Amino acid sequence: MIIDLRSDTVTKPTKGMLEAMITAKVGDDVYKEDPSVNALEQRLADMFGKDQALFFPTGSMANQAALKLHTNPGEQVICDKYAHIYNYEGGGASFNSGISCKLIDGNRGMFTAQQVAESINPPDFYHSPLTSLVEVENTTNKGGGACWDFEELKRIKAVCDKHNLGYHLDGARLWNALANTNETTKDYGQLFDTISVCLSKGLGCPMGSVLIGDEDIMQGAIRIRKILGGGMRQVGYIAATGLYALDHHLDRLVEDQKKAKAIGKVLEDMSIIKKVEPIETNIVIFELESHVDESEFLKQLSDKNIYIIGMGSNKLRMVTHLDYTDVMHDQLLEVLNNF
Repeated sequence: MIIDLRSDTVTKPTKGMLEAMITAKVGDDVYKEDPSVNALEQRLADMFGKDQALFFPTGSMANQAALKLHTNPGEQVICDKYAHIYNYEGGGASFNSGISCKLIDGNRGMFTAQQVAESINPPDFYHSPLTSLVEVENTTNKGGGACWDFEELKRIKAVCDKHNLGYHLDGARLWNALANTNETTKDYGQLFDTISVCLSKGLGCPMGSVLIGDEDIMQGAIRIRKILGGGMRQVGYIAATGLYALDHHLDRLVEDQKKAKAIGKVLEDMSIIKKVEPIETNIVIFELESHVDESEFLKQLSDKNIYIIGMGSNKLRMVTHLDYTDVMHDQLLEVLNNF
């Protein structure tokens, strides 16, 4: 038995997903003639109360398209120092859009409206980049799956409106946040100009993300997707898994979160663990004591067919997911207890 907790992207399609793929109605999505893709896009637009949605092969591409839609070359996006668009999208903000990132030193990937206000460059000061966009990530990846305070997000929106800034949500794991809080998809739709949501993480689809927004901002989205190489043909076979997941996999996210918290409790009792970050959703980030060798720790786990990810500086990460079964969970806890 292999226990793979490196990410929630390692899942395989369920039997129901495979059946949905086999029976999917498809067409050429470049011509917007794929009924399954059209249905998925319409469903997500309706869920968030937005005008349009567009299917992308990856979350990074969806985010990069959003950055391009909101900005012009030479401008600047405000984001946290932990932000995925800055750390894990290959420098795409500068390469694709010609923009820079103003990094906020937030708390576990989250910042305040006051910090946003302080980070805005004066628009009449032509020596500095023109601030045009604020980007937030919910849940935060490097922040250990932390969920934003929705009231703070509303305060940030007020700052954006005051300074005429765009507001983009990288909602790659927004489904996990929604399973952990009282907000709804429409609450987020009313707040943000654009939202990207991932289908291949908590929902367990083999690939795909969707960018959602109002018509005025989304008009150029399909052109940007084409420029980035994201035009696909009979992709309805994949979109069908997204429709299936929205029907069957949202409610079960709480199971992943319960297991993550159980893992955290065991880690906290281990003498070789220096710190466990607060666990809100399905990501567990912990730090080894300084005398413990990270590579040796990872090797001892892999010798037992348990795979997690090292983040450097003795920090490690586990992510629970659809394919992490109760049997695997019991086995992992036993190994950790006897480490």
